[in-house]
Formats: sequence, structure tokens, C-alpha cells
Amino acid sequence: MQSTAVCLPARRSITPARLLDAPLDELLLELDVELHLSSITDPGFIGALVQREDGSLILSMPSGRPRVERDCVARAMLGRMADLPLGQLPGMYELTEV
Repeated sequence: MQSTAVCLPARRSITPARLLDAPLDELLLELDVELHLSSITDPGFIGALVQREDGSLILSMPSGRPRVERDCVARAMLGRMADLPLGQLPGMYELTEV
């Protein structure tokens, strides 16, 4: 499964502990990330984190996926954007930067 990610602007820095411990809804609010449920049904699509021209962020996640999967993948994408030293996702998931 693949996803895309962008770089987190410096004004929205976060620590690894905060990324992993905060409730996801709170984290998205803190980082000013809009969550959109995607209509993409391809089983290989796990989500996308997109930066608009104005710097705002959109996290698009497929609907119907388990909550724990959405939580882990969202945190992994945000961690990649923030250039945080996090472990790898399980082998069935792949984050791709475009």
C-alpha cells in the first residue's frame, strides 16, 4: 500500500512524543490539518497528505478502513513530514513522497 507525503512547514513543529501520544483529532487540530474521507476504493491506497499552495494541509484517508490503521498511517505521514525519527510501518504499507 502506498501513500504520498510532503514536508511539514517549520512553523508546525512537533516532538515524537507528542506525535505518538496525542489523540489524533487533537493532533490534526494542533497542526492545522484538514481530514477528508476519500472515495478512493483501491485497496493499495492508504491515504495522502497534501500541502496546498497557501501552506495548509489536507489529510485524505480512505473511508471504511479500521480506525487503528487510519491512526497509525496518519501519524506516520505526519512524522515523515516533520522529519521525525520514527520506526517503519509494517511491510504491507509504503509511504511515498511526490
